[in-house]
Amino acid sequence: MSKADEIFVAMCDDIIKNGTTTEGQKVRPHWEDGTSAYTIKRFGVCNRYDLREEFPALTLRRTALKSCMDEVLWIYQRKSNNIHDLHSHIWDEWADETGSIGKAYGYQVAQRSHYPEGDFDQMDRVLWQLEHEPYSRRIMTNLYNFHDLSEMHLYPCAFNAIYNVTRAPGDERPTLNLLLVQRSQDVLAANNWNVCQYALLLMMVAQVEGMVAGELVHMIADAHIYDRHVDVVRELIERPQYPAPKVSLNPEVTDFYDFTTDDLVVEDYQHGPQVKNIPIAI
Repeated sequence: MSKADEIFVAMCDDIIKNGTTTEGQKVRPHWEDGTSAYTIKRFGVCNRYDLREEFPALTLRRTALKSCMDEVLWIYQRKSNNIHDLHSHIWDEWADETGSIGKAYGYQVAQRSHYPEGDFDQMDRVLWQLEHEPYSRRIMTNLYNFHDLSEMHLYPCAFNAIYNVTRAPGDERPTLNLLLVQRSQDVLAANNWNVCQYALLLMMVAQVEGMVAGELVHMIADAHIYDRHVDVVRELIERPQYPAPKVSLNPEVTDFYDFTTDDLVVEDYQHGPQVKNIPIAI
């Protein structure tokens, strides 16, 4: 069965049984009807996924992998903060009349900084370092810029991606690993979406650098289930589980900026029915 399912079920079960509630406290999120959106939460959740074993897509329900890839390309490849450059509607709630989400996500990736080797934006710096100094411990992107927070329509949730290269004796190629740090996560709506996004990002970067995609480590500071999601989650984690799907990329792509969602290949994806009309706290 899918290891991503096992991890998700264990995490949700732990949050429901052992988490603390924000009910009755002053909270920012609210439901569409104006009611405060309370959560059950766990602090400091850490999950590990080894892409050498399988791709971490849930089978309890379907995760839209092409849409996941499109959003991660929107941020790190197209470096956009405008929903008109995105094919899904997940950011519509936070966009202004021009489609902008403010100085968030792709805007931050696109910011250039000066280095001894020249000027780079955040993603180009990652790619340069992996090519020229792959064993550096300083290869990362960081979207949480305090100076620009007041001009972001939503503070970044998954904000820090740290790349790390390992090579065990006998390995034909180096292994690229990725640590994702997330300050806050709506577990039902976003957990596997974020996991699959960054798994795909890891696969793309590893491929163009001639490396093997290894471990994705996902650290969540505040992993929470909203009050109106608890019963849905209870039902979801009791569902049958299936083997993980086979997920690969077009091997002919050798430049990160050439990837499109057409280069994603998904095979044998068995899954349960989709959970529809999930209320989203804003």
